Amino acid sequence: MLYKNVLFLITLSLTVTNITFSQTAFDQKLDCFSIVVGRKASSDGSVILAHNEDTGLGSVNYFKVPKADHRPGESVMLENGGKLPQSEHTFAYLWINRPGCGVCDSYINEFGVSVASDGCPSREENPQLKDGGIVFWLRRIVAERARTAREGIKIAGKLIDEFGYASSGRSYVIADSNEGWILSVVNGKHWIAHKVPDNQVAIVANCYTLQDIDLKDTVNFIGSSDLVDYAISQGWYNPSRDGIFRFARSYSNPGSLVHPGNTCRMWRGAQLVSGRNLDSTGEFPFAVTPTKKLTIQDIMLVLRDHYEGTPLDKSLHYTLGNPHQMNEATICAGGTQYSFVAHLRNWLPVEIGPIVWIAPYRPDVQAYCPWYPSVNSIPAIYAYGDSESALKTQMDPPVSANERGNGEAFCTYVSLFKKIDHNYGKFIVPVQNSWKSFESKSFRKQDKFEKRLLKKYSHDAPKLIKLISSHTGKIAVEIANKTDQIYKTL
Repeated sequence: MLYKNVLFLITLSLTVTNITFSQTAFDQKLDCFSIVVGRKASSDGSVILAHNEDTGLGSVNYFKVPKADHRPGESVMLENGGKLPQSEHTFAYLWINRPGCGVCDSYINEFGVSVASDGCPSREENPQLKDGGIVFWLRRIVAERARTAREGIKIAGKLIDEFGYASSGRSYVIADSNEGWILSVVNGKHWIAHKVPDNQVAIVANCYTLQDIDLKDTVNFIGSSDLVDYAISQGWYNPSRDGIFRFARSYSNPGSLVHPGNTCRMWRGAQLVSGRNLDSTGEFPFAVTPTKKLTIQDIMLVLRDHYEGTPLDKSLHYTLGNPHQMNEATICAGGTQYSFVAHLRNWLPVEIGPIVWIAPYRPDVQAYCPWYPSVNSIPAIYAYGDSESALKTQMDPPVSANERGNGEAFCTYVSLFKKIDHNYGKFIVPVQNSWKSFESKSFRKQDKFEKRLLKKYSHDAPKLIKLISSHTGKIAVEIANKTDQIYKTL
């Protein structure tokens, strides 16, 4: 990534406080953020995929979509009118749903294949599309059909090749218990995927991060064969002028690569996961090597960050006010609607191995709660309606889908964050201390629970799933009740 001198940006942010990021040459209000940790970079040999979804206003549902068999001749109707033959069999998955948004949902299927995304504006203004192209269904089809992340990349690539991508650009993070990938998609029919090195960590804000591309290396790269030729034909890449071809440099909207909302979050995320004061000039690396093996708790800290302890924290660690109002483009953003850390473990039975820790609203004001994608049900307070109705109305949900009654968990989460933001400096520390205790107990309980499952029921899948569903549902309700208790004490 073309990376301006962060020291200059820090100085600018401190001395020109009346200029906001939205007034730069490239106007961007995108705050999604993702991390992929390779299995040799984690403390326990797992792959970790973490994501903050910034969707602004609106509700969030949690659905368990069951596996299904389909009749010959069935088809999937894509959002813009295209048709795709339905697979004979689709897998079960946990669906984190944002009604009315085509690019805000996340998935983790029964095999642990996990999918989220970050908007990344491209240069393409004349995309080639068939039947209006594809956006919303891309990640959903990956969740329904992929047994591995690599297979998910190939499935997504074929869909883009056939229909074209109907949005400016996006980076999908797709991972399983063995591999993590970044899939960069350009408006139209060009895409490239790069496997995250097992001993490294990749950070994605809202700009492309893939640099050097080698499609002959089929272990680590998969993508469109004409990436270089097409960039040359569009005038985005000139070998004699630009030297080596680099995907992000050639295909990105140039403003996104130097936008402080991206550069500062990338710098901060990489600094936190690597444990180093990184060089802030030149092109930012696709992935960094951490100085220590990372835990999921380490990653949760990154997702909660507002530049604390750096010159970019204008709130001076909340003493001057709310960092969401004073700081620009923080990793934990004011509009973050949910956050998750997918802990993908290949040494456990598939019913237990993938677990996703979800903060059901902004992670600085909520605890992470463990959800297994193998559950057979989800507490009713976590969804408006059912998954079939939600899918039918995804792009045009009823008003009631985002106007909930007081009995639903999401309303409780919103009430807490609003109350904290009213006096952030006063409330945030005691609230975070309360959640810290809750999370510590959750981790201890989880370890004991899984040991008990493996000892008694490792060969009884129905019993495993029944106990996992009960355990997950109990904690999900407990975190909603705890949120209400905290709200009432403030």
